[in-house]
Amino acid sequence: MKPVVLVCLTIACAASAQSEARESRTVQTAQGPVRGYKTDEIFEFYGIPYATAPTGKDRYTAPLPGPVWMNILEAVNDKIVCPQGGMQEMSLFASGLFMQENCLIANVLMPDTEETNLPVYVVVHGGAYQMGFGNMIQPKSLVKTKKIVAVTFNYRLGLHGFLCLGTEGAPGNAGMKDQVALLRWVKENIANFGGNPNDVTIGGYSAGSSAVDLLMLSESTKGLYNKVIPESGANVGVWSIQIDPLQNAKEFARNNNFTAVDDINSLEEFYKTASFDLLTSDVFMDRKDTTFLASPCVERNIGEETFLEDNPVNLLKQGKYRKVPILSGFANMEGLFRTDKFVAWKDQMNEQFADFLPGDLTFRSDGERSEVAQKIKKFYFGDKPVGEETVQAYIDYFTDVIFAYPHLRSIQLQVAAGSDSIYLYEYSFYSPPLEIEGMPPVPEFIKKIRGANHCAQSAAVHDAASFFGNDSREEFLELQKKMREIWLNFILTGKPVPEGSALPAWPPVGANRSPYMDFGEELQLKGPLLESRALFWDGIYEQYYKSPVPPSPYQARDEL
Repeated sequence: MKPVVLVCLTIACAASAQSEARESRTVQTAQGPVRGYKTDEIFEFYGIPYATAPTGKDRYTAPLPGPVWMNILEAVNDKIVCPQGGMQEMSLFASGLFMQENCLIANVLMPDTEETNLPVYVVVHGGAYQMGFGNMIQPKSLVKTKKIVAVTFNYRLGLHGFLCLGTEGAPGNAGMKDQVALLRWVKENIANFGGNPNDVTIGGYSAGSSAVDLLMLSESTKGLYNKVIPESGANVGVWSIQIDPLQNAKEFARNNNFTAVDDINSLEEFYKTASFDLLTSDVFMDRKDTTFLASPCVERNIGEETFLEDNPVNLLKQGKYRKVPILSGFANMEGLFRTDKFVAWKDQMNEQFADFLPGDLTFRSDGERSEVAQKIKKFYFGDKPVGEETVQAYIDYFTDVIFAYPHLRSIQLQVAAGSDSIYLYEYSFYSPPLEIEGMPPVPEFIKKIRGANHCAQSAAVHDAASFFGNDSREEFLELQKKMREIWLNFILTGKPVPEGSALPAWPPVGANRSPYMDFGEELQLKGPLLESRALFWDGIYEQYYKSPVPPSPYQARDEL
C-alpha cells in the first residue's frame, strides 16, 4: 500500500500547490466538506468519493457507503480511473491517469452564480463497459451558461463491474449499482452545489448511452431522474446485455487455463483470487458477434437489491419503465467504429459471414444460420464481396448491428408502450478524420467516406477536442452552437425546441420512427429514419431473436 499512498499524496500536494492562487468555494456534503476551484467561470470539484468499491474477494459485490471526513477535502484529483485494460487509449484523453480499485469518485461542475435549484445533468461515460473514466468528455460549455450543474463520475468496468455469476459473491451488475449509488449521492448532495435534486437529466455516450437507457428500466432508480439523453447506445443492443453471463464467465476462465468451470464454487473462487493483471488483461471488444464478455446482465434474484431482473425487450413491451422525455439518437456512420478491423475481417466475412451475425440471434440449425447470414450479406453487399469497393456497405452493416437498429428497435417498443415524448435524431455532419499520434493512420479509402463517426454528436455538444479533433470551420461551429442550445433546452424543459424558439419545430417521434431531426449541414426534420434497413432488421429479430438469460449457477452442468 505504501507506493499507492505516496503516489496519491504526491498528486494531491502538487494539485493543492497549483490551486492556492485560484478562487475557491467550499461545499458541505453528507460525508464532509469539499473545496473546489474556479476555472473559466466554473467551480470544479474532482475526485469526491460517492461510494466505496469493495476489494479483495468482495470486489464483485454492490458498492459500500462512501467514507466520511471532518477536514476539508481538496477536490482536485482528476486522475483517478477504475481498473481497466486499454490504458494507452485512455491516455489520449488525459495524461497521468492513476488506476485503483477504490475508484468510485464524482466530479461536480458548478457555475459561478448565486442562483440555486438549477437543473442537474449527470453524464455517464462510454468505453464499451470495459474502459473509460468520468472526465473523458465534459459538458463545460453547457455549465458556462450558468443554467445547470453537471456531474461526471467513475463506475467499475470490465470483470470488476460486470462479472455475473448469480452468486452472493458475484451477483452481477456491480458497475450499474455504482451508477445507482451515484444518482442517490446526487439526490442527497447536489442541492448544496446549487442543483435541484428533483430535476435530474441522465445522459451518456456509447456505453454510457446504453447505461442510461438501462437505468430507465431499473426499479432501483425510481425518483432519481426525470429526463434521459442516450447518445449512440441502446438498452436492447446486442452488446448492452450479456446473452448468457455464466457461459461468458466460463469462457474467460477456460481461456486462462482454469478447467473446473462447471463447479460454481470453484469458478467463483477463481475470480475472487484472480490477479489484478489477469482481470484487466482483455478489453473484450474484438468479438465478431458484437458481444462483450463483460457488460450488464439480467440478474438472478438472490434476495438482495437487484438492478435488472428481466430482459429489456420484455420490460419495454410490458411498459415497465418510467415514461419520461428522451432525446435519443446516433451518428449516421457509427460503423466507422469498426474500420480498424476491416483489413483483418473482410476476407473472413467473405468466407464465413455467419460468424459476424449479432450474438443475440439464434437458429434451429447450422443450415438455417448460414441461410440467414447469406440473406443479410446480400442485403448489404449485393453480389459483391466485402472489400474496399464495398467499404460503405461494411460501415452500414456495423452501424446498424451495433448502434442504429438497437436505438430504433427500443424507440419503437417504447412508442408502442405509450411513450409520447421521445425526440429522435441522426447526426450526419461530416468532419475530417483526426490523425492521432500513436494510433494507426486512417487508410485513404476510409478517408473518402464522408459521414459522422461513432459519438460524433457527443463530441460536438461536449468538450472533447483533445481526442475527437477540433473542427474550426464556420459551418461546424454554427451547428455546434445550435446543438448545445438544443441539449440545454431539453435539460431545462424536457423539449429540444420549446415554443417560441427560432430553431426548426421538432415534434416527438411516432409509431413509424418518424419524424427525426437530421443534424447535417442544416437542421432538417425528416422521416422515417433508415426505413428500409430498420424494417429489414425488424423481420430478422421477430423471427430469430435470442432473449438474454440470467445466470443459473447451481445447475450440475450446462444444458449446452
